[in-house]
Amino acid sequence: MSAAFLEQMAAGSRARLAAAKAICSEGALAEQARRSPAPPPLRLDPAGFDLIAELKFRSPAAGTLDERGESIARRVTCYARAGAAAVSVLTEPERFGGSLEHLRQASAALTPLAVPALRKDFLVDPYQVLEARVAGAAGVLVIVRMLPRATIAELLDAARTLGLFVLLEAFDAADLALATELLRARPAIAPGGVLVGVNCRDLQTLAVDPARFAALSASLPPGWPAVAESGVGSAADARAVAAQGYRVALVGTALMGSDDPASLLSAILRAARTGGG
Repeated sequence: MSAAFLEQMAAGSRARLAAAKAICSEGALAEQARRSPAPPPLRLDPAGFDLIAELKFRSPAAGTLDERGESIARRVTCYARAGAAAVSVLTEPERFGGSLEHLRQASAALTPLAVPALRKDFLVDPYQVLEARVAGAAGVLVIVRMLPRATIAELLDAARTLGLFVLLEAFDAADLALATELLRARPAIAPGGVLVGVNCRDLQTLAVDPARFAALSASLPPGWPAVAESGVGSAADARAVAAQGYRVALVGTALMGSDDPASLLSAILRAARTGGG
């Protein structure tokens, strides 16, 4: 995967968008969203550190992640009961093995537990925010590096209109500077409505570089909860990012590969919140 990876993912997303619009108009989808029950809101622990647990079946970096064939409902319920503040669900089909059906199943299982689902995909159009809302999601991922400024703004505004939170993902200081500008231009968006993530994965090599968390911490927009992405897989990792000012960790591969994801999730939260193991 190189920087061109995001361009490829955006192209695939646009193709799926066109196919979806040919089946259901934006107006019809908006009506479905209007009639859909409200999803559980994102609630971060005001005194602590939180974790977004991820459901994904494949990864371009790690390959197949679901070796046990566990049901979606059982997996996300495990995450929720272990203390996850939200569950991220990959819906990109080609490289990550995801689908909107996975999001629907996850949301249905999480709603009785009052835990929100996040649609994680390579979104390029507000129509896809509507898709997320109809599938039961309470939040969406928006990748700063991949999109023109105007499109990021449209996605932020669409999410706010629908009552969804956004994980605004950055890879470097330039991404964070643009995210900060866009958020300052939108005073109607409360800090709880947007999380600002730093993804420490190198787009050229696929390797994670946790040093980026510390290097970029000073560039994070003040007042917005910061999320450490891709480089947290252990209690020690969680202690480190919490000390650097990150408020949330998004953990996927480590949980998907664990024989006891509930214990790992609990250990990560305990370490970040108390500084202990």
